[in-house]
Amino acid sequence: MRKIVLPGGSGQLGSLLARAFHDDGLEVVVLSREPRPAPWRVVRWDGATLGPWASELDGCDVVINLAGRSVNCRYNLENRREMIGSRVHSTRVVGEAIARAARPPRTWLQMSSATVYSHRFDAWNDEATGRLGTGEAESPRPWGFSVGIVRAWEDTLASANVPHTRRVALRSSIVMRPERGGTFDVMLGLVRWGLGGTVGDGRQMVSWIHEEDYVRVVRWLLEHTEIEGVVNVTSPNSLPNAEFMRVFRQAWGTPIGLPASSLVLAMGAWLLRTEPELVLKSRWSYPRRLLEHGFTFKWPQWHAAARDLCQQWRHARAVTEASPVPA
Repeated sequence: MRKIVLPGGSGQLGSLLARAFHDDGLEVVVLSREPRPAPWRVVRWDGATLGPWASELDGCDVVINLAGRSVNCRYNLENRREMIGSRVHSTRVVGEAIARAARPPRTWLQMSSATVYSHRFDAWNDEATGRLGTGEAESPRPWGFSVGIVRAWEDTLASANVPHTRRVALRSSIVMRPERGGTFDVMLGLVRWGLGGTVGDGRQMVSWIHEEDYVRVVRWLLEHTEIEGVVNVTSPNSLPNAEFMRVFRQAWGTPIGLPASSLVLAMGAWLLRTEPELVLKSRWSYPRRLLEHGFTFKWPQWHAAARDLCQQWRHARAVTEASPVPA
């Protein structure tokens, strides 16, 4: 393996993978709507139409498409169009570029999401028996929108005419990274200020994966070419929200965490211009295919992962505060 192309690779996950593969000595090319200087090559694309960028896929070994507008927003009409369009259009045009390539990549890993699974408390969702969609009594009808996004995303991947390229849909849970602005950082901010208590009734399952295991899963999938189709990218040990937050507080060393009722959360989400679904939906995914094929997680338990991530966050902040301020 020599060259990897990362469409939409300028975000947090893209930067994580780009740095990992760059450190491996591979040629890394990121496709971005707003190219910025980086240790690897960054090529402009619009995420919707074919252009000069498509030549980067001809002769490359792997494409990992991570493009998609953030779901951390209010689900108004404009944002809904952007969330769907950015995922479906980018996946479609990546497929078109692969189809036109004289030497198509051997593997196409496509970002997806475990939010496609039902809001449930009775059992986990694996790739074979997981329940898709909504319709449960406790699942509000608006939550069906995020399920529809993922289904459209994966349908576009499946319909691509790329017979010589292996396709894998990465149904990822929350990737926990200590980077500023990410999910872990936002949740840690609540914990640090004593607000990291139970959300809602606390029964909703939280599926997660440590950033290091996320990179390890991607590398492992590139080596295991026999695996195609949907793969759940998540730790095997999801937790109810109440337990997840208790362990989080313990890892940071905060004894108090004020709970947030569904009503308070709805008000806060409105003020922060986001959706309460992001923390109220029970996302219980299980990585059956990874485990059955022999993948071993380095961070399978949240208590150890949370401690490591908190330590990384503290170290990064200490380094930043110790750095001299430019004159």
